[in-house]
Amino acid sequence: MLMLFFTLFTVNALASANTAPAEEVKHEYSEKSLGQLLESFYKTTGIYAFTNPSDDVMTSEAHAEDARPMTTFEQTWGRLIMIAICLFLFYLAIAKGFEPLLLMPIAFGGILANIPLAGIGGETGMLGIIYNMGIANGFFPLLIFMGVGAMTDFTPLLANPKSAILGGAAQFGIFGSLVGAVALGFDLQSASAISIIGGADGPTSIFIANRLAPELLGAIAVAAYSYMALVPVIQPPIMKALTTEAERKIKMPKLRKVNKLENLTLPIVILLLAILFLPESTPLIGAFCLGNFFKQSGAVERLSDTMQNSLINIVTIFLGLGVGSKLAADKFLVLETLGIMIIGLIAFAAGTAAGVIMAKVMNKFSSEENRINPLIGAAGVSAVPMAARVVSKVGQEYDKSNVLLMHAMGPNVAGVIGSAVAAGVLLSIF
Repeated sequence: MLMLFFTLFTVNALASANTAPAEEVKHEYSEKSLGQLLESFYKTTGIYAFTNPSDDVMTSEAHAEDARPMTTFEQTWGRLIMIAICLFLFYLAIAKGFEPLLLMPIAFGGILANIPLAGIGGETGMLGIIYNMGIANGFFPLLIFMGVGAMTDFTPLLANPKSAILGGAAQFGIFGSLVGAVALGFDLQSASAISIIGGADGPTSIFIANRLAPELLGAIAVAAYSYMALVPVIQPPIMKALTTEAERKIKMPKLRKVNKLENLTLPIVILLLAILFLPESTPLIGAFCLGNFFKQSGAVERLSDTMQNSLINIVTIFLGLGVGSKLAADKFLVLETLGIMIIGLIAFAAGTAAGVIMAKVMNKFSSEENRINPLIGAAGVSAVPMAARVVSKVGQEYDKSNVLLMHAMGPNVAGVIGSAVAAGVLLSIF
């Protein structure tokens, strides 16, 4: 055995010795003066990159084959403008408290994406890897929906089922933006992908854009998450403009007590209905119902707690950075992206207004003791629980004893389901 081993080892060694060695590429070092070394260093600084644009600088893309030469404006003022915008987002998140969990990672990702020379948003850069890992394939939105489901309480919706009508009315923004996108020249399939922005539902927007218009995914993701984060800025003026002070002070009756069996049954019923009528929506609705069912069962508290905290926090960081990578000047400061942002803003405002108006219409057919505070109609958009918190805050500006949070959660939860159903309808058409 030893002799056999020695023989084989000797043969392999001889074979290796006879193999022609690969040619080594040696880097030739040329001596440089101190001035030349300083000049080389200066040309690798951001100052030089900002002030001396070059024709051979390529955009940083998650897929290298999509790269194109950057324009002079994108390399200089464009980057500086985007960095300033990201700093403003930091101000809104930190000083004003506008959804820092979303704005902070998005804004930081935007700054990283606009750093010259580093290529952080490229295929092998940190942001590019994150984008390909979970946004380009639609995986992160499903994990977010799972966590949202685990944090969602269906009690307000079950206690007041008619609040689902308000969630449905707010979806007017989705179909309104569909018409607006077509009017601006987008084809019907791309317009369908853009339209979900009207519901202020970031995960659903990414999911449907990945299926219908992958080339618009970055712009749609930025628009959807921007409006989700800016709910406290956009919604209050619309809510106040469409309601009177007396309407804002309406106190709604206390919600009835909902038993555990009702809460446990609802996610299964929603999932079964999706399976029967809109299978295309089941990835989103299925992930949402999974998280909610685990929570309501009470049998897997560790798993439910992980979904509500660790999992959704980690995914939020990655998702925010990935979305922020599309705040690069060469991707954001283009007519197509700006058009999508404008469509999204108008649609989101329309969805908010539709929810408030529907609540006012419902009051025409309600008794005095069962009147609805029209403010909760604004919570029908899918930004959960942000929209519900905004409703509660605006209501307490006029009557500190008027707690609307739980009442607003009914249409808010209905809005999440409604946007997923709308996405399923659009996917099934194509």
